[in-house]
Amino acid sequence: MGAGHDHGHATSNASALSKALMLTGTFLIVEVVAGILTGSLALISDAAHMLTDTAGLAIALAAIKVGERPADSRRTFGYRRFEMLAAALNAILLFAVAAYILYEAYQRVLAPPEIQSLPMLLVAFLGLLVNLAAMRLLAGNAQSSLNVKGAYLEVWSDMLGSIGVMAAATIIWFTDWRWVDPVVAVAIGLWVLPRTWQLFSETMNVLLEGVPEGIDVVAIETALRAVPGVRDVHDLHVWALSSEMPSLSVHLVLKETQDAETVRKTAAELLEERFSIDHVTLQTERTDCRAGRDKHGLH
Repeated sequence: MGAGHDHGHATSNASALSKALMLTGTFLIVEVVAGILTGSLALISDAAHMLTDTAGLAIALAAIKVGERPADSRRTFGYRRFEMLAAALNAILLFAVAAYILYEAYQRVLAPPEIQSLPMLLVAFLGLLVNLAAMRLLAGNAQSSLNVKGAYLEVWSDMLGSIGVMAAATIIWFTDWRWVDPVVAVAIGLWVLPRTWQLFSETMNVLLEGVPEGIDVVAIETALRAVPGVRDVHDLHVWALSSEMPSLSVHLVLKETQDAETVRKTAAELLEERFSIDHVTLQTERTDCRAGRDKHGLH
């Protein structure tokens, strides 16, 4: 029953993400073309922001699809790392786009070009409608999946970018202050950069097998040392295959009279209940194996 329930959630998430991806991906192309034709850097900057949404939706959808592929003899952990590789590439591309927008904005402040404010306003308004439609598609699944929740927040933040472009178009329409366009473009670019850096940092942490966010290794070690029958703890490692799959391995040195299976079961239940880590490898030993490694000069 549980497997069927999870499969139903995955199917529902994939359907919502696919529809939202089609919406944002199509309008991304429209916005780039409109930005070039109207001469609006703010529209192009907002299109770059929408690129983060499209990439985020694609990554979330790919994570569901690729993650369903079973492990095999060459990839014993399966394909969950695909999400992280795609996210890293997305972040690198976004840094390049942001650098271009900042450079182009500087050039336009020095020599503001003609801007067709009315078409710019219309396209930004259509972008706002697309974002609202995508948010509606994702809202029902955002609480049941971290993947979908991340995509929902991406679209929500892009909605703010569309409002910024609309404001710039309105100001230019009434005042002909063309310098407002590159200023808004820079503001949108700076809005994207912190999120891009956060995405890149989190991705690198996973790829480098760092400790996942929100997990306290010291607290885990303290809790394991308190398990009845455990004399010592060493070689504790916590990492993640993907953003939602933390893993742990550890050596537990037992007291002389303790049953190894009982200690392993107790420790595994503790890790799942208190730290939400259920993918664990627990090695129990009567004698600290580090003594043997030191004796043979191994580290």
